[in-house]
Amino acid sequence: MTAVTLQLPANLKLTDEEFTAVVAANKDLRLELSAEGKLVIMSPTGGETGNRNFEIYIDLGIWNRQHNLGKAFDSSTGFKLPNGATRSPDTAWIKIERWDNLTPQQRKKFLPLCPDFAVELVSETDDLADTQAKMREYIANGLQLGWLINPHDQQVEIYRPDQAPEVLQSPTSLSGENVLPGFILNLQTIWE
Repeated sequence: MTAVTLQLPANLKLTDEEFTAVVAANKDLRLELSAEGKLVIMSPTGGETGNRNFEIYIDLGIWNRQHNLGKAFDSSTGFKLPNGATRSPDTAWIKIERWDNLTPQQRKKFLPLCPDFAVELVSETDDLADTQAKMREYIANGLQLGWLINPHDQQVEIYRPDQAPEVLQSPTSLSGENVLPGFILNLQTIWE
């Protein structure tokens, strides 16, 4: 997905309410807000990327229903990170305890936390360096496990706190490790 960054005047910082109003007025756009206050406009994905995102999300959703350890989210969910950015990972998950600690009002808005787990899937038009920067931002804001999946190169970067990303070439599956106990993502549908 191609991202376009709209430069706002340096003295103009959107509040949470203003950003929410911009999103509501532009329902056909997927928007993110960087920590520096830049408005990022994400284009829709192509069919292959959309299907790959769906396959990842559905596998996570099935695992989550079976284990009931947290809440899973699709790419339309906004997370208000501690650094002030509002990001929407392709797939995300938070522990049930963190969900239970949110008020009913907080649950209706951009979630005021960083997910425990997130996936970013690199599409044909994504800039790999931008996506890697986003993964580092998640880790810096509390992410416990992240996967950057690059179908074109059949490569996965695994992000964990206080570690350099682990790079895997053509893995057949990925483990949710201790963050998502028992979750295994079969990558055959992603590499096809």
